[in-house]
Order: sequence, then C-alpha cells, then structure tokens
Amino acid sequence: MRDLLNGRFPNFFQLAGGITVDVALRYFFLVGIAWLLGYVLFRRRWFHRKIVAAFPKSGEVRREIGYSLLSIFIFGLIGAATITAARHGWTQFYWRISDHGWGWFGLSTVCAIFLHDTYFYWTHRLMHHPKIFGAFHRVHHLSHNPTPWASYAFAPLEAVVQASIFPLAVTVLPMHPLAFALFMFWQITFNVLGHTGYEFHPHRLMDSWLRRILNTPTNHIMHHEKLRGNYGLYFNIWDRLMGTNHEEYEKRFREVTSRPAPLDASAAAEVPVEHRA
Repeated sequence: MRDLLNGRFPNFFQLAGGITVDVALRYFFLVGIAWLLGYVLFRRRWFHRKIVAAFPKSGEVRREIGYSLLSIFIFGLIGAATITAARHGWTQFYWRISDHGWGWFGLSTVCAIFLHDTYFYWTHRLMHHPKIFGAFHRVHHLSHNPTPWASYAFAPLEAVVQASIFPLAVTVLPMHPLAFALFMFWQITFNVLGHTGYEFHPHRLMDSWLRRILNTPTNHIMHHEKLRGNYGLYFNIWDRLMGTNHEEYEKRFREVTSRPAPLDASAAAEVPVEHRA
C-alpha cells in the first residue's frame, strides 16, 4: 500500500493495473480455496449443509467467473482513483499509528465494517427498485444457487456501486493503510463465505442472542432464491430493524443445520446437479 501511495506506479493506468492484479490474486486465492473444499474435496461429506441441495451446472459457474473478472477490473479502476485522491491529500489516510493511537487503529477497522454494512444494505435495497434492477443488480441474481465465484459476479454498474465503499471509507474515516487492509481482508473473506452455498454456523445460533446480530450464508442464499428480503451483508441488524428478514429465514436455517451428516462420506450417493427450466 505504501508503494502504491508513494508513486511506485507513476501513472493512473499502471496503478489500476497493479491494483487489479493484487485484487485478482487475493480473490482467486480465497475463492479457489472455498471452491476446492466445498465443491471438490468435501462436496459429499459436507452436502448435508448445502443450503440449496444441488450443485449448479458448469455453465453457470463460468458465467460467475466471467463477471467476477469484469468486476475485478472495475475495482482496479476505482482503487486507482482512490489512491490518486490519497496522493493529492483528498482522503484521510495516515502513516504513523502514533498519530491516532492503537485504539483508533482497531476502532477505525470496526467503524469501516459497520459503515460498509450500512452502505451495502441501503444500496442493495435501492438496486432492487424495479426501475434500476435490470441495469444494476440482475446479473448477480442470475445465480439462484450461487457458488463462491458469485462473490464478485456483478454487472458493471453494480461493480462501481460495490467498489465505491472504499473511497467513501477513507474519505470519512482517518485510516492507517494496515487498518484499511484488514477491512479489505474482512470484506472479501465474509463475502466469499456468504456465497459458498454452505451453512457453517452451528444449529444453536438461532437459540442465542447472536441471531439478532450475525448474518449467515443461509440468509444470503435465500435472498438469491427469493429475490426479496435479507438485504444485509455482515450483520442482521438492518434487516431486523427494517422488517426485511424473509419470514422463513429462521425456519430454513434450522432445517439446513438439522440435516444428519453421512455416516460414511465415501458411501454417500452422488449429489445432484441443479436443473432449471
């Protein structure tokens, strides 16, 4: 990050290229791990936790990868614009942790996460408006049964909306580059986990107070299925406050997390591939 801000890439397009490669490497590393674990190595062993009890066809996966590549390119452009703004002093990036202390270093990361969660909820709901849904959000909803590759599978306009949280965060919050990097790691990791298609939370989550705070993969996969409700990202706070949780959400979570695990994964029947008219 210091090299990016201090001019290692002297012009905008070199900067955009560098950021694009960086985002692509992190994305393909994390998504690749999720894909390898959930869709190759343990697809039978974990199938009882598959939220939609089928796997999408290969053509749908290729579409998700293609749109992800387009989104990563757009993220590179937005990232380059953000770094250019930082070079001109138009953001609140700072270099010495002592300028704001370790307390703010940690708190700024948490504030960025909550800012993003709020930003995501309201922009997500806005993109579901019938007049702009087709141009902004329809592509993401082509994945009714998403895989990890759907994490960045956006139409170009939505990719711009999603990437805009990054300049917004460093404009309204003083952030050290390392705190920003931690925020970036959180957002991509949580996004990938939410699109794996598997519910990894324990069944008892819905019996604890955490159900009112944490979001789950079941919550987001139901949004892909139903096309309404469950608009949140990291947390379930805004959906609960605004009454937009799908009415079957908690029931669906309990059903998915109550399925028995196979006694012998090697003897499990072949898992189905999703067929859709």
